[in-house]
Amino acid sequence: MNTLTAPPAAARSSFDDPLSTAQILFSFRGRVPRKVFWLYGVLGPLLVSVMLEMLLGIVGVSERRTELLTTLLLVWPCSAVSVKRWHDRDKSGWWVLVYLIPLIGVVWTLIANGLLRGSTGPNRFGADLTGRF
Repeated sequence: MNTLTAPPAAARSSFDDPLSTAQILFSFRGRVPRKVFWLYGVLGPLLVSVMLEMLLGIVGVSERRTELLTTLLLVWPCSAVSVKRWHDRDKSGWWVLVYLIPLIGVVWTLIANGLLRGSTGPNRFGADLTGRF
């Protein structure tokens, strides 16, 4: 008989808990506040892009392929963060498609998701996580 057993894994106590980094970057469920949008949806991808471009440039990968690889790597995480930010404003995640409008979409997304506060209190996408990150 084995008397040494591992303690039970800590389960998430509720849907209202702050999200893990993996949930922020890869899940399209829930909400995130503006701070998370700026860190994971703008600054993080910008740093990753710069580092990838430098590294792949040193290795000799063409600029066109570098841009393609960077885009493919970042499209899912950036979309996931943006969808959750739209959710925080109590809007459908489909609003992420506004980004596809040339120039206007980028500006609109940055203003709506980066500057405007989300809905106060719980909404249909979950609890208000402002101040928990």
